[in-house]
Amino acid sequence: MSKKPEYTPTDREKAFLETVEETRHEREIVNGLAPFFKERAPEDMMSFYSSDEVVSLKVLKGTDRDVEKRMPVKITRHYFELARNSKPIQRIVKPSAAETTDLTGSEDPGNQMDFSPVEGLLHKYEMGLMYVVSTCSAHCRFCYREELIARKEVERHDGTVAKKGLAKIPEITAYIREHNQLVKDNGGLHPETGREKLREILLSGGDPMVLNNMKIASWLSALAESDIESIRIGTKEMAFYPQRFDDAFLAMLDEFHKTYPEVGLHFMLHFEHPDEILAKDDDGNYIKDEQGFFQWVPATGKAMRGLVSRGWLTVENQSPIIKDVNDDHMALRTLQREFKRAGGENHYFFCGRDIVAYKAFNVPIETSWKTLNDSQRALSGVENHARLSITHYKGKTEVCAVTNEPIPGLAGSENGVVIFKLLRNALSAPDRGKVCIVGRNPEAVWFDDYEDRVLFDEAGLFDYKRFTETGEAPASLASSMPQSNGCR
Repeated sequence: MSKKPEYTPTDREKAFLETVEETRHEREIVNGLAPFFKERAPEDMMSFYSSDEVVSLKVLKGTDRDVEKRMPVKITRHYFELARNSKPIQRIVKPSAAETTDLTGSEDPGNQMDFSPVEGLLHKYEMGLMYVVSTCSAHCRFCYREELIARKEVERHDGTVAKKGLAKIPEITAYIREHNQLVKDNGGLHPETGREKLREILLSGGDPMVLNNMKIASWLSALAESDIESIRIGTKEMAFYPQRFDDAFLAMLDEFHKTYPEVGLHFMLHFEHPDEILAKDDDGNYIKDEQGFFQWVPATGKAMRGLVSRGWLTVENQSPIIKDVNDDHMALRTLQREFKRAGGENHYFFCGRDIVAYKAFNVPIETSWKTLNDSQRALSGVENHARLSITHYKGKTEVCAVTNEPIPGLAGSENGVVIFKLLRNALSAPDRGKVCIVGRNPEAVWFDDYEDRVLFDEAGLFDYKRFTETGEAPASLASSMPQSNGCR
């Protein structure tokens, strides 16, 4: 068995880590449905589920339709306080019997494990994504990573079946260094994959912000020392528990920037609905000041200001469009407008992925496009930067346009068309920018609902073959794996 790599922090890294301060966080999390079934949840939270909801969920316990088997249930006190006065927020975290009526979906959405050269790392695009933790402070029912959060077993390229593992600093940094050295030695492109340098990493999971300051700082400094130029932190913690963005955490970020000023830092937040950020009165109306400005939830506004006041980092929001949560153009308009006013940027809105049980959550693709388009009609040029993306197996794909009129001379376009464009593409991205045109299907919630009406497909969205169909790791990835890491 190959010896696993070791990792020794540099003197600069040690000096940075010595400055990190820890603080205690009281999220007041209620885990699972048992506290509600057995009436052991805090008294004021017991009404979160009606008696009918409790019965309908209880009868599914232990069956194939057990909602907690599909996706664990979890909520923080802060999020409960928001949800008690918001049906959309309740929908985000409250399970329902309906979500397991149809368990159709992929155990590995996007066939991500085809691009996992090291445990816990996905290196599909020009950047890498890492699973650094397998939980969050609360759990969204429509979570794109339900297979990781629920600790489900997933088939790997070599045919083995195992739960997705988490990234470890020694293995990840060894892979980055070896990959980038091969790129450098080959004149700027990897000799097998055609990729450029791996220069950007997204810390994901789960939610990296449930880790303590030292663990986050250790990842930041280890990546910076490994010649990573840009680091993203993907998090919904500002919605679930904004108090996490306290002075000690912000001081750690400041010290990181002081130590590694050349490394970019980007926060990718996840707000689905304005009810997650805006304060309400007892009647459920948004609170405005004397000038008519919406007021943020105090803790959330403070956390947001703490990030955006640091001009050397960026703060962006991205969100799926989910049935009965934010499939409302006015809600999306308010969310985009307020987030930009607070100093953030609107990044992506997503059509739902093909996770297990996706039909309970996904909004039809054409409806999502119309909802976002309608929301942006009254937004300014700086407010409406967000695009609508749907993640095909080949990569992130923009829903560019939905037409109402036929295209003269194009059979199959009588009811209009949907135009997709590949935004991101694996390895050297040979198909980036290519388009696919399909005849409309207003009920379509996933690509396979358009299979019988493809009109033009230079992107190959409907002629897709797995990157590996042999059960073996892709040769191009296997050749670039550090030989010392054991590769699982």
